[in-house]
Amino acid sequence: MPVITLEAGKLNKEQKSQLVKEFTATASSVMNVPEQAIIVLLKENELDNVGFSGKLVYDK
Repeated sequence: MPVITLEAGKLNKEQKSQLVKEFTATASSVMNVPEQAIIVLLKENELDNVGFSGKLVYDK
């Protein structure tokens, strides 16, 4: 049972749906497993909880 995890900023419902659909289809094709076996986890991060180059992204 493959698990795909994506961490990103806030996503709207349409973006989430498209990501899950396309990740599932691609992984199924590449790995030669049924789509029903694939799990996709989307983790949303608030910008005030993300740092890059020693600074909070929120402060840039």
